[in-house]
Amino acid sequence: MENAREKVIRLKILISDISVNPGRREARLDHIKELAQSIANVGLINPITVDKAHSLIAGLHRLEAAKLLGWTEIECTVSSLEGLQAELAEIDENFVRNDLSPVEYGDLLLRRKEIYEALHPETKNGGDKKSQEIRTRKARSDSFDPFVADTAKKLGISRRTVEERIQTAKNLTPEVKEIIKGMDAPIPKKTALKISRLNPEQQKEVAGLLASKEIKSIKDYHPGQQEVPTEQDEADVVLQATPSMEPVTHTSPAGEVIRGTPLFREIVSDLKNADKDFSCTPDSFLSEIAAFVQNFKKELNWYNMPYYEAVYPVLTSDQMQDFRRQMDAICTAVQNLIHHVEANVK
Repeated sequence: MENAREKVIRLKILISDISVNPGRREARLDHIKELAQSIANVGLINPITVDKAHSLIAGLHRLEAAKLLGWTEIECTVSSLEGLQAELAEIDENFVRNDLSPVEYGDLLLRRKEIYEALHPETKNGGDKKSQEIRTRKARSDSFDPFVADTAKKLGISRRTVEERIQTAKNLTPEVKEIIKGMDAPIPKKTALKISRLNPEQQKEVAGLLASKEIKSIKDYHPGQQEVPTEQDEADVVLQATPSMEPVTHTSPAGEVIRGTPLFREIVSDLKNADKDFSCTPDSFLSEIAAFVQNFKKELNWYNMPYYEAVYPVLTSDQMQDFRRQMDAICTAVQNLIHHVEANVK
């Protein structure tokens, strides 16, 4: 959220005076009911956030819970943010929720990119002469990162992930996005990315097959005429086909040391080698485990964010016991795997 110069005040506002911008995601009824019960027991811990015109920026579920309880007014944090800055703050608040589908997430990223680069044109690639002059000036304390870097930092994800989500949102056709949104269960992010790399006709075909459950995954999709894949597409296919390939270490153009992803030319060379052994090795096993752990830790860190921390003080003893059971189940599964591996070590 671009709130370096944001000023806020707190006051109670009539709920009837608060407006919700069109196009915002609908609130979940089950979440509203749970939140209403919590608010009825302990009160509203965190005020909702509105702009000076009383348009909602953050706290849709809290607002709907207050309506469910029959409240006529609600405590608000009134932000000085307006226009694009207020919309950017609203988008960033939506990212905190981890139930966004890949399509919703990508569309939010696209809109965030438009707003961010409108507010900070000096961060765009290319641009007019004035923007170029701004970029070449000596860095100041209030300079801003490019969109991808800023978004990755705020959301706690890699730049590559931001780029892939943007690619997905840009390339999926509007018709296919609607098909995906209507599916019973959200599709994985990687599946959405792979669909976005197909031509429009194939996108529609595979999305329809997935929606009707005629195929279980995109791996089961075999179009009549394949497009000529790009080098990156071929690399993705090879990596899926050879998950046990021995990991390698190389340096990216940015100077980062990357381990566990073979270079494309090395993969092709290995495939041409008839004597190459593609069976699982200790190194490839540990590499895959390391990738799993890294991803798990990243997902777990979501629950350290203020959105969830606000719930901690109001958990009941029964809810805390349920939370412990869930965490214990994870620990038990890890211990079982360790014991299974140890039992088979010679």
